[in-house]
Amino acid sequence: MGDDREDKIRERAYQIWEREGRIHGDPERHWHRAEAEIDREAALPLTAGDALPETREVASSDVLTVEALAMRTGISGDQAQELLDRLGNDRAAIEQAARNLKGKQRLGE
Repeated sequence: MGDDREDKIRERAYQIWEREGRIHGDPERHWHRAEAEIDREAALPLTAGDALPETREVASSDVLTVEALAMRTGISGDQAQELLDRLGNDRAAIEQAARNLKGKQRLGE
């Protein structure tokens, strides 16, 4: 089981490195970020409505995805689109950012 987790972290760290422009020099940061993302995803409760698309990617241009994120998290459609555009296909990061944004709105920030 540990090998599977390590493989997932290694793959995610590589994806992060690619998203950031393949700039060398900070592999530890990529590894730690990937590790945190994998652990956060493992802790998220999934329901049938929250299941990841088969590709495990979220297309920011998908109107239904934007609307679903907005409805599920209570943020506006524009805010949902901005998060999808900014965070790419990292579903765990998108969901967490949406929850954080909604929390800030509740506090009146």
